[in-house]
Amino acid sequence: MNFVAVTQSLAFLALLSGGVGASLLLALLIPGVRDRIREAIDGAELTLLAAALGVALASTVGSLYYSEVAGFVPCSLCWYQRIFMYPLVPLLALALIRRDPEIWPYGATLAVVGLAIALYHVTIQFQPALDVGACGTGVPCTARYLAVFGFVSIPVMASGGFLLLTALFALLALEARSTRGGAPPPEG
Repeated sequence: MNFVAVTQSLAFLALLSGGVGASLLLALLIPGVRDRIREAIDGAELTLLAAALGVALASTVGSLYYSEVAGFVPCSLCWYQRIFMYPLVPLLALALIRRDPEIWPYGATLAVVGLAIALYHVTIQFQPALDVGACGTGVPCTARYLAVFGFVSIPVMASGGFLLLTALFALLALEARSTRGGAPPPEG
């Protein structure tokens, strides 16, 4: 597969991920819809973990493709996003092996912080004046190596992955709460 095909495929997956993630998160805000979602995912914790692992793995491989194969040097914000994405792969793999959906608070923390960084990165790529100096040295964070479909940059791709991961962790949290009968977690 050539660079253009890989890049267009990753951009499409990122847009799809972001759309599905945003839709799920919005749906979870509507009580009646949230109840139907809770019923639909009943007992699907391992499937949700596997889906999250797939998203984290695809995001990690895509990131490594751009730096190691395409030769793009990551900026500081790209490194920070990697810091929050890469650990999700072994964390989710271990959770899946151990059949432990209770990993969701740790994964959700990584995904939400990563999403915040990615969204800030997207913002300064489109509005460089809003940069608060996060990238003082090396590759400027406002630079775009690519703009697939006219707007999908690498941080936009990262945002899509983090958004879907956030939604999957929210579903795991919903299922965990449902399993406990809506009761708050035990204090320990």
